[in-house]
Amino acid sequence: MSNHILVVAETSDGRFTSITYQVLGEVARLAGLSLSKGGGAVEVVVLGSGVHTAADLGALGASKIYVADDPSFAKPDAALVAPTVLALIKRTQPEAVFMGATALGMGLAPRLATHLQCALTSDCTAFAMEDGQIRVTRPVYGGRAVAVYQPKKLPLIATLRQNAFAPAAANGAMAASVEALTVVPAQNAVKVVETTKSAVGKIGLNEANIVVTGGRGMQGPDNFALVEELASVLGAATGATRAVVDAGWRPYGEQVGQTGKTVSPSLYVAAGVSGAMQHLVGMKTSKVIVAINKDPEAPIFKVADYGIVGDALKVLPALTAEMKKLKEQG
Repeated sequence: MSNHILVVAETSDGRFTSITYQVLGEVARLAGLSLSKGGGAVEVVVLGSGVHTAADLGALGASKIYVADDPSFAKPDAALVAPTVLALIKRTQPEAVFMGATALGMGLAPRLATHLQCALTSDCTAFAMEDGQIRVTRPVYGGRAVAVYQPKKLPLIATLRQNAFAPAAANGAMAASVEALTVVPAQNAVKVVETTKSAVGKIGLNEANIVVTGGRGMQGPDNFALVEELASVLGAATGATRAVVDAGWRPYGEQVGQTGKTVSPSLYVAAGVSGAMQHLVGMKTSKVIVAINKDPEAPIFKVADYGIVGDALKVLPALTAEMKKLKEQG
């Protein structure tokens, strides 16, 4: 077993996605703590098409980078890339393989663990080193508790929750060595025909610095125009609770929570959101939380930095008007 962690990097349109930097940041931190007595190294496998900046990952802690650059990986599917990643793991024998808890990662991780007959922990939110052994933390029971695991068999395969980790920062390391990988053909792989993106100009939840979320207190789908208006003024992304999505008021892509997306923006505005545990798990790490709810006993106020007790349908227009004034004043 080689003494290093392998990171599965993701790309979109030839650029690394934000989750790649988050995973690399945590792995670099763990490597600094030493995966075993001899110390740890960070290696990265890049999956994509037209990737030209792979070597730049060396400045973020990677010592070696494997590049699987192929037109078929322009829209990578887990079944499509699994044979290539699996072949690399068998050859290099890493102690652990980390990737994001994304559509790709959640499909790839179980495939790798099944073939390797090794441990898999998904949606991880924290890692620690104790006596040279890695300890993994992940939420259980809908976020009501956390469980800590220590794998008995290596390699450990782990997916990391989006926005739960700080992105990698340049550490002054020298450029990493780069090796081109031969793509291993997949049998019966799914072919990605089309990728549909959100509306042009719409800010994605995972990338947003500000998020405005509406809950059942918005009372209906038409009233979400108030959420969108405030979000537009603030340059924010729009979010929704699970109940709202289940009711068909908003698309699933906007759901924030245990079964939706995890966000950690600088500012999170929760309008008409009661604060169910399932939702809090997905946003409680936000830097500043502003809650608007007419129920003064709503659980959301327990995690909020600022609270407004009132009807969101009345508070949002007033808040939007004030934000517009401030914006006009420069």
